[in-house]
Amino acid sequence: MDNNPLKRPTLIVVLGDQLSMNSAALRAGSADRDTVLMAEVMDEAQYVRHHKKKLAFVLSAMRHFAAELEAAGWPVRYVRLDDPDNTHSLTGEIARAQSDLNISRAVVTEPGEYRLAQAFAGSEGLSVLPDDRFVASHQEFRDWAKGRKQLRMEYFYREMRRKTRLLMSGDAPEGGRWNFDSENRKPAKSHLFMPRPLDTDPDEITQEVLTLVEAKFADHFGTLTPFWFAVTRQGALAALDHFVDAALPRFGDYQDAMLSDEPFLYHSVLAQYLNAGLLSPLEICRRVERAYYEGHAPLNAAEGYIRQIIGWREFVRGIYWLRMPGYIQENYLEAKRPLPAFYWTADTDMACMSAAIAQTRDEAYAHHIQRLMVTGNFALLAGIDPVEVHEWYLAVYADAYEWVEAPNVIGMSQFADGGLLGSKPYAASGNYINKMSDHCAACRYDVKQKTGEGACPFNPLYWDFLVRNADKLRGNPRLGHAYRTWDRMNEAKQQEYLDSAQKVLARI
Repeated sequence: MDNNPLKRPTLIVVLGDQLSMNSAALRAGSADRDTVLMAEVMDEAQYVRHHKKKLAFVLSAMRHFAAELEAAGWPVRYVRLDDPDNTHSLTGEIARAQSDLNISRAVVTEPGEYRLAQAFAGSEGLSVLPDDRFVASHQEFRDWAKGRKQLRMEYFYREMRRKTRLLMSGDAPEGGRWNFDSENRKPAKSHLFMPRPLDTDPDEITQEVLTLVEAKFADHFGTLTPFWFAVTRQGALAALDHFVDAALPRFGDYQDAMLSDEPFLYHSVLAQYLNAGLLSPLEICRRVERAYYEGHAPLNAAEGYIRQIIGWREFVRGIYWLRMPGYIQENYLEAKRPLPAFYWTADTDMACMSAAIAQTRDEAYAHHIQRLMVTGNFALLAGIDPVEVHEWYLAVYADAYEWVEAPNVIGMSQFADGGLLGSKPYAASGNYINKMSDHCAACRYDVKQKTGEGACPFNPLYWDFLVRNADKLRGNPRLGHAYRTWDRMNEAKQQEYLDSAQKVLARI
């Protein structure tokens, strides 16, 4: 008897973030013999309360991908959210399809999230294939990490550059340096031309999904319309071309900047397409590399963008699978304060926080500095429970999947892993936000005032954070200057900061 599931009729399971004709499960199957299963289930729609735009994007992209599979000759069993027989779990739908179709074997590309990997591990007759849509396999990352005292993205990134040959000149990095981040910190000015990401008009399938989401998820966070995301590979490729042509040349210079009325600046807004499988990491990076070699984009822009994908994205995936299942529960700084309600409403007088949260509500998007140095920074300084912060980020962004979001929040943003992922907490006072944005000019709070009524809340919270966590952070060499500054203050000034911080914390 042949026990190879791919030699007999097999159920090919395609998940909502695996919308690629090149996925391992589809490559292993045959349209002449096998059936594809795709299922919209409440378990996935509601394990956190996803942003309405994210739900609409994933559901519409799934339906469009199913149509592409059918056009390519694949038999597709597509289970809609409102199917009366829907079991509303992926394992339930796999079992139901196997029973209905009399197919004993199923195959799936490994899921990106640990909870699904565990669920699939207990599913009888389901074979799980490695997800090779990434540059580094799980084993490659484990081999790289083994024996290292510190895991730092910069050194991993260099290995990925060598492996992919992206921006390499022989054995050396293009331009003689691996990293041009020091050139990518210009504050933006309001007169700069900011191209919008490519808008895609909703077609009939998307309109149907928008109606479904508004009906079934009316109480979820976020503004559903206008809905402008692409939902097909063709649309995602057009969005990539638009970014490279219109925004990439200035992406590097201004990638850390923030402007109140410019939610996108020169960012690509491609992560939701990449993380759902509509684009692949290397095709994006090679398109960006080509723009540099053709003289369309400077090296700091091309290198900075490529580093985000083959460096940071691959690195956080490696950390996630290296440290799960316990990683999400880590809380090195013992932060326990509940997430403030204004993270869901944007109802705060802090202009930077209100702008970032309102943009998140309206677009299901904020760029990395807004996430790290505004909403993440405030949560870190205020001692918000990192699990609650993690669940918020997972819920509110269209590009958020646990494997990429959790390490960014637990490790980088909240320092809850104690320095596994990053070398220091990304804590900053209002001065950083004032330098990199225009928010402070219109804020009710005075960024130059350090303490007392009317002072920028980030200012006293910064020092309170350092004092509160001094037993764990004082020995960090990257915080030495900050602690020396604190030590030079007189007692009265120190107490002013701590008293002001307590008043801020009491208000939230």
